[in-house]
Amino acid sequence: MSVTTMVVCGSLAGAGVALLVREVVPSAPKLGPTLRRLNPPAPTPGVRPRKKTSTAWAGRLVERMPGTLPRTDLDLLNQTPEQFLVNKVSLALLGLLAPLVLVVGWTLMGLSVPLFLPGAVGVLAAIGLWFVPDWAVASEAAKARTEFAYAAAAYLDLVATRMASNVGPSQALEDAARIGRSWAFVRIQEALLRARTEKSSPWQALDDLGTQLNLPVLQDVADIMRLSSDDGASVYETLRNRAKSLSNELLAAEAAKANADSEKLSAPGALLAVIAMFLIAFPAVLNIFTI
Repeated sequence: MSVTTMVVCGSLAGAGVALLVREVVPSAPKLGPTLRRLNPPAPTPGVRPRKKTSTAWAGRLVERMPGTLPRTDLDLLNQTPEQFLVNKVSLALLGLLAPLVLVVGWTLMGLSVPLFLPGAVGVLAAIGLWFVPDWAVASEAAKARTEFAYAAAAYLDLVATRMASNVGPSQALEDAARIGRSWAFVRIQEALLRARTEKSSPWQALDDLGTQLNLPVLQDVADIMRLSSDDGASVYETLRNRAKSLSNELLAAEAAKANADSEKLSAPGALLAVIAMFLIAFPAVLNIFTI
């Protein structure tokens, strides 16, 4: 056995022993998860609890994991941190063990493969796949926020229509939320139902939901409706103007995205044209040099 192989095997064995000791030796629990276990939040009326798909070890891993989790994006996607970590660990193990399958196949065919090669490839693949769920959650959260912005533009129009019918601000918010059936309207309905159950203002509930999910458009709605409640001002025009400006922003973003996609398509077309020109000119150039 070569020195490199011995170093790699010793490093992997030491890392395994370190992880085993870290799991066996009790560590000081983090304050945040401990307080949440001692004083769990009250269930939201009318909201079904999330389906628990994680295990006990995933919960312990969430408490001990260094760094921060994308809890805002996970909450927006209605995904638990434990489920997120299970996906990360599963993909990392898949990347770590996948090269072993190739090594077994090569060994059965009589090919000799150095031991450090599948180990290095597995470690690199595990590191790469570990970050795949982060990218997927960030991408899905960005799409969800865009979808929520479209729903919020329609919601602003509906609230303005109800306000034009001489309906109170709280009633206008609830009536407009009941019209929609998408997940964005459902989240607004849940926030308003929680506010009505807790005897708090609905605009404060929308403001809290916007802060929790990083949705500034909901905070704009809350500010406009708070102005109507505090000063008794007519906010019909304000709501319609905000809905119009939001729609224009979304259309401008879609146009910019379409232009960017069109520019991306021009590069493959130019490359194909260059290849075609090369194939056409290659025989003539070859004949010149062979004459």
